[in-house]
Amino acid sequence: MIAVTFALPAESSAFIRLLKGVKRDGALLFGNIERRTPNVEHPTLQLCILHTGVGKTKCAERVENFLHTEKLELLIASGFCGGANHELRPGDLVIAENASDPELLQKAREILSYAVVGKIHSADRIIDPAADRYAIGREHGAIAVDMETATIARLCAAASIPMLALRVVSDSPAAPFPAPPNVLFDIEKQRTDFSQLLSYIARNPTSAIRLAEFSRQIVIAKTKLAAALASIIAAL
Repeated sequence: MIAVTFALPAESSAFIRLLKGVKRDGALLFGNIERRTPNVEHPTLQLCILHTGVGKTKCAERVENFLHTEKLELLIASGFCGGANHELRPGDLVIAENASDPELLQKAREILSYAVVGKIHSADRIIDPAADRYAIGREHGAIAVDMETATIARLCAAASIPMLALRVVSDSPAAPFPAPPNVLFDIEKQRTDFSQLLSYIARNPTSAIRLAEFSRQIVIAKTKLAAALASIIAAL
């Protein structure tokens, strides 16, 4: 079985719509995807979707428990990331060379020739200002930032499970968040506090336009990610 992880359901929804026979088992989702190359015995691949939560603490807890209960052929760490330079734009695909099995990395590069390959840095907080993004890029040699890839890679390595890290850019210095990170998402609660968000919009009416644009940006990004994941998995 192949596992695909996302931090939140908002990141996985477009991909899940591409699966057949989707079933929920507690916090997990199971489904199938057709192989690109015909295989009489196994025409489809079974997938498991795990939502890790945002941040290394919640991610470590969920992924560690998951790896102890499921026997996997490989794992794809996916979801959103933020660009760490002005060249990356929302919707760009990023393959993390620092967190991917060499063979899976090579296969992904062949299939997704349009994806950007580079280092993803996993931060301990949501990085917002462009200045901070650029600083992380310079310090860590990273082209993108997230909060979970490094944790998932560490746990997969400990369990000897091959991993591919494939993410899509949701925001970047050229296309920043439409509101402060703590307004958009409460890491402690692992959800958006809508009362806080509505209060922010009331104080900053023009932010409603930016939020609407950001929502459209997110839909495009997760649709592109879903197509890329389907292409890679179908070729396995």
